[in-house]
Amino acid sequence: MPAEKLAVRLAELKKQRNAVILAHAYQVPDIQDVADHVGDSLGLSRLAANTDAAVILFCGVHFMAETAAILSPNKTVLLPDENAGCPMANMITPRQLGEWRKNNPDAIVVTYVNSSAAVKALSDICCTSANAVEVVASIPAGRKILFVPDRNLGHYVMTKLGRPIELWNGFCPTHERMLPEMAAAARKKYPDALLVAHPECRPALVETADHVSSTTGMISFCRDNPAKEFIIASEIGILYPLRKACPGKTFHFLTEIADCPNMKLNNLEKMVWALEDLAPTVSVPKDIAEKALLPIKRMLEL
Repeated sequence: MPAEKLAVRLAELKKQRNAVILAHAYQVPDIQDVADHVGDSLGLSRLAANTDAAVILFCGVHFMAETAAILSPNKTVLLPDENAGCPMANMITPRQLGEWRKNNPDAIVVTYVNSSAAVKALSDICCTSANAVEVVASIPAGRKILFVPDRNLGHYVMTKLGRPIELWNGFCPTHERMLPEMAAAARKKYPDALLVAHPECRPALVETADHVSSTTGMISFCRDNPAKEFIIASEIGILYPLRKACPGKTFHFLTEIADCPNMKLNNLEKMVWALEDLAPTVSVPKDIAEKALLPIKRMLEL
C-alpha cells in the first residue's frame, strides 16, 4: 500500500483507538511525519503519560516502550516491530548487575535510561544523555559510583566532573562505529562546520567535538547557534529533524554507516497492523515496574 494511503489509514485508526503516536528522532522520515510527537525516549514517554490517550504507539526500540509502560501503567503500549531491540541495553542483564552490586555493596548505581526495566529496577538513580552529568554531580563526593550500561557516556561524565566512576563495558554499536579519523577527515572537508557529537560516541571522538549533547540537545544547539554549517556525529536519522528545525543551515553526516538497524525495523505498515490488532504490546510486570519507577523519579526530582 502506498505511504499516502497508509498514513490515511493510520489517522483513522489513531482516532478509533484513542492513540498517541510517538517517534524517536532516529526513525525514518515517513514515521516522523505521521507522529504526534518526535523526540528522545524519556521525553516522549513523559509526554504520553500526560495525554488522555488510551493507547501509546511507540516507534522506537523495546526499552523505550517499556519506559512508556512504566510511566503509563493504565495505557496499552504498542511497539510496531517486537524485534526492535537495543544492543546496548542487552549488554547488561539483571543477574550481572545484581552480582556487581553484591561485590560493591556501598556503591551507587547510576543507570542510563537506555536499559531494560529489570535493570532499572536494580538501580539507585537513572540518567539520560542530557542530564547524566547533573545526576552524577548530585551524588555525595566519596561515594563509589557504578555506571551502566554505556561506558562512553560514563567516560564523558567522568571527564566533565573529574571524579572516578566504575564503568560497565557496554556501548551503542551505531555510535561506536564513528571514529576520530572520520571526524578529522570531515573537518578537513568542511573547514567552516562545527562538529556536534553525541556522548555515546567514542571518547577520542567526543574530545574533538565543538559541542557534545543529547539527541534533543543537538537540535536545540544547531537551531540556536549562529553557525550555518555542522558535522553531525550521531545516528543518521537525526538529520531529518535537524533539517526541519534549522532551515537554511547545512548538515553533513560524519558517516552513513552510523545507521541503527533496530530503529529502522519499524515502518508505516507495521504501525497500521499494530493499531488494527492492538499488538504487539509491551508491558512490565507490576513488581518490576514499581521498582524501576523509583530511580526514574529520583532523576526527575533533580
